[in-house]
Amino acid sequence: MNDQPTSPPPGPQNPYFSSPSPEGQPPQGPPPGGPPAAAMAQPAQPPVQRRPRRTGFAAAVVATALVAGGAAGVGGAAAWSALDDEGSSSAGSPGTRTTSQVVDTPDSEAPAGSVEQVAAKVLPSVVKIDVSGAQGAGSGSGIILSSDGEILTNNHVVEVAGNGGSISVSFNDGSTAKAEVLGTDPLTDTAVIKAQDVSGLTPATIGKSGDLKVGESVVAIGSPFGLDSTVTSGIVSALDRPVDVGSDGQGNSTTYPAIQTDAAINPGNSGGALADLDGNVVGINSSIRTASNSQGEAGSIGLGFAIPMDEVMPIVEQMRNGETPTHARLGISVSPVAAQPGAVVSQGAEIQEVTNGSTADNAGLAKGDVITKVDDHLITDADSLVATIRSYRPGDKVTVTYEHDGDTKTVTLELDSDANASNS
Repeated sequence: MNDQPTSPPPGPQNPYFSSPSPEGQPPQGPPPGGPPAAAMAQPAQPPVQRRPRRTGFAAAVVATALVAGGAAGVGGAAAWSALDDEGSSSAGSPGTRTTSQVVDTPDSEAPAGSVEQVAAKVLPSVVKIDVSGAQGAGSGSGIILSSDGEILTNNHVVEVAGNGGSISVSFNDGSTAKAEVLGTDPLTDTAVIKAQDVSGLTPATIGKSGDLKVGESVVAIGSPFGLDSTVTSGIVSALDRPVDVGSDGQGNSTTYPAIQTDAAINPGNSGGALADLDGNVVGINSSIRTASNSQGEAGSIGLGFAIPMDEVMPIVEQMRNGETPTHARLGISVSPVAAQPGAVVSQGAEIQEVTNGSTADNAGLAKGDVITKVDDHLITDADSLVATIRSYRPGDKVTVTYEHDGDTKTVTLELDSDANASNS
């Protein structure tokens, strides 16, 4: 039993999901498999798209109109005074010719907190990852975790290389190395790989994503469209944004409480760093939302999403140690309240099924109850609940607020682990 929506939202297929097309063929959308057929449908949502860069795709060219403005309204600014006592003009003597000067550009030190300083610190810790396998080829980005080659990236970047594929890593100094997968976690869309026969790399400094504030400036670094060492900047547009980018083969949703940013994120940025202005990596750039429903590759429209480092670092450590990642769970299946006609509350996650013996079952939660809050986190729909629970660890205690037969109730419970469950 899993803490997730009973069915993925309908809508157009996502050309940036992790299953690439064979070279020369158009993208095919998300991989097969999903929640059970008996699942309840959810309202259609605009597509949220993970951002690998796939070779063999036709690049869409967008024509942009350049508007030249500000030339009018200055007609009198160039006039010179005919009343000058010497009869000369401030523009210089007639016939005098001047040319552009060539000067040395001052090599000033980047000021603290500038994008330039962040780039100088973080660029050596971000890599380009090229993958190939039976399904095709593609590229993404990664974040160096250790001097001997441990690298954090997205699961959807490296899963292409499964079953005998290959992974190559390109470093900021121009060198390359082969790599192998140490561990993957589809539920948080993270993976750890190890570059072979390398040393002296520059590990990234990991910051606390929980310290981020809406409006704070951030810098995204990665390899969009294969263009390695690309730096863009923007702000934190929102925090704890529930982002659902698909599901694994067992129907468990890949949902996380994302950092939303308007820093430009494009195909190939997946797995790269989102850093604060101190140069600390606070997120893993993973997906964007686009305005295009076509099968061509669309670019950034200022709606990018990164996985918060606070939530995934315990899972990253498990993968680095060769352990199977574990996740917190309530032991329920849920659907959005808005999809139910005549609902008593308009927002929340309605329980559809409770696993016998689970922490939710022991706490008295039942089918038809609507969860509206976990600790101080408001629960607006099923994805919101899944993302919130995924931000905790097994064994954490949480206070759940829910509606039962028109009454508001609260219960404190200890979250289960999916370590011994068939799904999460």
